[in-house]
Amino acid sequence: MMATPGFWQRDQEEVSRLSQERAWMREQLDAWQKLYQETEDTKTLAEIANEENDETVLKEVSHDVARLQREIRGMELTSLLGDPDDKRNAIVAINAGAGGTEAQDWVEMLFRMYTRWGENKGMDVQVIDYLPGDEAGIKNVTLTVSGTYAYGYLKSEHGIHRMVRISPFDATGRRHTTFASVSVLPEVDTDIMIEIDENDLRIDTFRASGPGGQHVNKTSSAIRITHLPSGIVVQCQNQKSQHRNKDMAMKVLRAKLYDVEKDKLEQKKHEMHQNQKEIAWGSQIRSYVFNPYRLVKDHRTNVEEGNVDKVMDGGIDTFIDAYLRMK
Repeated sequence: MMATPGFWQRDQEEVSRLSQERAWMREQLDAWQKLYQETEDTKTLAEIANEENDETVLKEVSHDVARLQREIRGMELTSLLGDPDDKRNAIVAINAGAGGTEAQDWVEMLFRMYTRWGENKGMDVQVIDYLPGDEAGIKNVTLTVSGTYAYGYLKSEHGIHRMVRISPFDATGRRHTTFASVSVLPEVDTDIMIEIDENDLRIDTFRASGPGGQHVNKTSSAIRITHLPSGIVVQCQNQKSQHRNKDMAMKVLRAKLYDVEKDKLEQKKHEMHQNQKEIAWGSQIRSYVFNPYRLVKDHRTNVEEGNVDKVMDGGIDTFIDAYLRMK
């Protein structure tokens, strides 16, 4: 595509986007080819070791096979992330439900879980809003998780998370059921760059009318600029100089284009919020049970994990994997 005549004369934003897509596709292709070659080499080594009954080499092959299976599964998972927003960074907001200190402690536990998950993935986790609990825990916290496919992975966490345990804050040792909401949104670009191509403009001059004396009426100092792609028309005739009228008209055009792009950005944000499933209390997506037994269960995929400590240390990939494959 890049060898096509005229490619580099396209809009620079489009060229940048296509270049990034090409680099990503090349990276994915290289990764698959590398896995394919390693799989073929491991297969050959296994056949030789089996013929020679070399248990040491067979044990090494077994480890290589397990590693390749994990890497292939990871590549398969990445192939499921096809939404344009999946590559974006994620904004994660965690809020305590009813339950006072117990619910606020649950928010802190979830915050730690997502922080550990991000760190394990080599992603950058930054807190942008934080409200501590009255006695312990966190009332609500908002964080950004920055890294490749951060939103694509974490979008599976959007919803109500329920915890069941013997509360350490209850002197009578009763079992409590606690809820917290997790909201996940993609981080959108907020910087609006307005670049105007002279080739997209039609500039007309005409004689000014109205106040201004004889000079403005006798010269074609007024300027009308039409932005062809958007159809926006601006004009200025207040200045005696054609050059100054053009400068002022360009300022007005730039402001109007900025307003159009800002409206598009706001509309995109609105659509993102609308596309997010409404978080309703009582319709939890996952339960974390610490007592009377230990189990984490995702109610959308029915995937279960008995190692609760592993999950709370950021081991949520099993749930993410199942959700993406289900979708």
